[in-house]
Amino acid sequence: MPRLLCFMLCLLFSTSCWAANPAPAFTLDNSAGQPITFPREHDGVDIYFFWASWCPYCKALMPHLQSIIDEYGDNIEVFAFNIRDDVDPELFLAKSGYDFMLMPEADELMPLYGVKGTPGVFLVDGSGQIRLNLYSLVYPKLNMGEDLKNSQKAARMAPWWAAQIREQIDQILTTPAAP
Repeated sequence: MPRLLCFMLCLLFSTSCWAANPAPAFTLDNSAGQPITFPREHDGVDIYFFWASWCPYCKALMPHLQSIIDEYGDNIEVFAFNIRDDVDPELFLAKSGYDFMLMPEADELMPLYGVKGTPGVFLVDGSGQIRLNLYSLVYPKLNMGEDLKNSQKAARMAPWWAAQIREQIDQILTTPAAP
């Protein structure tokens, strides 16, 4: 019984209790037409950010993702996988001043990662393991009907999500890689 209780508490209160899962492999062209193969092997953390310009939660989270890039420098890369959008995502990011690696036309990746809506955020460590899936934090806290259209709720949730992302990044960057 104590193991079951511990497991249940981990499920409820911590993203770090989840075992890492291998990130699905794929290759996609960035906005410059250069193919990038994922997951990448490196010493940092990649943030896969599935977004659209019309999504209030994406817009609320973007400044926080930029501050994470500014804070962690070369240890972080944000890949902005644009999905279900009618605007020019490159122009949108440029006007907004974000230093994300734009991956336009990423709709085909949605089933691969189980993305059903925006925002979708996955932290992938340098060994290709998914260490955080924002869906596990986002959707249990939202009323899928009205909340996803509510920009005020988005503005309240985004700092909390960013804190969870930072916490997991800190854990990844401070934990020695397995031999």
